[in-house]
Amino acid sequence: MAVEFVNFLDYAGGWQVAVDYYYSKWGGAFDRKFLEDAVEHSVTGGIGLPRFYLMLRGEKILGCGALVTNDLISRHDLWPWLAGLYVEEEERGQRLGAAMQDHLCGVARRMDYSKVYLTTDLDGYYEKNGWERMEDGYEFSGEATRIYFKALGREFRRG
Repeated sequence: MAVEFVNFLDYAGGWQVAVDYYYSKWGGAFDRKFLEDAVEHSVTGGIGLPRFYLMLRGEKILGCGALVTNDLISRHDLWPWLAGLYVEEEERGQRLGAAMQDHLCGVARRMDYSKVYLTTDLDGYYEKNGWERMEDGYEFSGEATRIYFKALGREFRRG
């Protein structure tokens, strides 16, 4: 069965269930009300951000990811950011993380962005999928964090 990507606001199980899932994976980084408000005011079409997605196989949630204007990092001059990428442990090894990255980059490309950014502490994972190390940025704590970008393949107006 094929993998499907569904915007939280279009999820048949309800966007609150999608928020529950995302928060169960990333909730230590922010307050739940922060996430609920971000999702409730997110978009499904046009060129707006943020956008939150579930990755599904049938009714089973395999993972999640988002495109946001800032991933809680000092570099507000860069956007969009790929954020919150997660694939269920038992589903790993099937390139589902790469599929979510491709989906999010495709969404950004359709919005005329030339690059997408991310911050991570993983070594080697994103490089395998075409991401390039840029420089460091800073988290709220002042801790340095690595920034990567991925060029989307054409010249565009934004990014």
